[in-house]
Amino acid sequence: MKWISRTACTALTAAALLPTQQVSAQLKKEEIITAINETAGYVSNVLLDEEGKSRCDYNLTEGKWYPYEVPWHTGQAVYALLEAYKVTGNQAYLDAAKNGGNYWIGLEIKDDPKMKGMVKAIHGDVLGPDFVVFATVSDGTPGIYELSRVTKDPKYAQVATNAARWMMANMYDRDKGVCYDNLNIKTGEVLKEYSPFWKEKAMKDQELYDVSRPNTEGSLFKDAYEVSGDTAFRNAFINLCNSLLNLQGPDGVWMRFMPNSEAEHSFHPRFPLWYAESLIECYKLTHDKKYLEGAARTARTFAKAQKKDGTIWYDNYLNGRPSDKGSATGSAAALAGIVWIALSENGYKEFDKNIEKSAQWLMLNRYAQNHPDPNLRGAVLETRTRSKEGKIWLTNRDIGTSFAVRFFADYLHLKYK
Repeated sequence: MKWISRTACTALTAAALLPTQQVSAQLKKEEIITAINETAGYVSNVLLDEEGKSRCDYNLTEGKWYPYEVPWHTGQAVYALLEAYKVTGNQAYLDAAKNGGNYWIGLEIKDDPKMKGMVKAIHGDVLGPDFVVFATVSDGTPGIYELSRVTKDPKYAQVATNAARWMMANMYDRDKGVCYDNLNIKTGEVLKEYSPFWKEKAMKDQELYDVSRPNTEGSLFKDAYEVSGDTAFRNAFINLCNSLLNLQGPDGVWMRFMPNSEAEHSFHPRFPLWYAESLIECYKLTHDKKYLEGAARTARTFAKAQKKDGTIWYDNYLNGRPSDKGSATGSAAALAGIVWIALSENGYKEFDKNIEKSAQWLMLNRYAQNHPDPNLRGAVLETRTRSKEGKIWLTNRDIGTSFAVRFFADYLHLKYK
């Protein structure tokens, strides 16, 4: 549906949000459950379309939705809905999660012998329609595996595991401790010498870490191991997590890998947190505390980046440069909170104040239920400002809400076990 820009532009005004809403110093159980229902209701009723796929980025000035790495956005929406379902028992959330999961497994490639078992998880956006990115697949899979656990239907996990097997066979380099980032979906070629992410770099100038990363986002190989029992997946996951530890700097944010930038000294608001989350999963698998400490190094840098009111901005820097305040990243406040909660439950109580800041921020920075634009009612603030097609491209992104649902569910468990 299309809405006039006059109403969409109200998205950033004080009246459009809930800054005056009164919340308790520590959120009450009823407040948290209400927040879960309002945000999960938005995910199920607005974010997922009739096919079950995420609408992704809502352009605030145009009043239109634009796709962006749809498979991982959809997988995260499914994950959020399942967490909401487990808390509330609301069947509508499970039904919407199934719809999203059915869309995701419908991406399985069955008719191309070279790529059979892989999923057609197009990145889109700057890479266009020709490329699949490893993390576009892997970071959507936690919700797909969880859907099989909750429904007891193995078909979702089976498709994800088939993709994991293809990716391990074709994109994983055991000796180098990485997975290559890009697959040309038209030719079946894994790009090992050139990445389209670096259009300004000629092929001869690109190095291993320009075309590959440890790529543990979503802990895909761990889930594949737990479903299949195939120890090759377990060994690959541990190997990649060891690579993470070996490549991690003292700041804990892996500056060599995009979308972090060594040149700008900037780190992405979620990317290092996904790696930290995978290290926590590796601790669960191995019980080796070195993985927890690796995750804690990342978590400490994000604790420094979080502002007094709980905000985490999109662009943050290690060289003392102030954060760029052009984009308020609700997904970062939520995902950092998820990581902080997991660490707190394992004895790292140093992050407890940061958890509370995230809880307060996410509770307050939600679009009102009576917002004039129904595309925003119940969403969490997740603005992203960039220049595109000759104009300012101002969006509210779906992932702020998806990660917030997960945070609220984890926070509820932490405080009201």
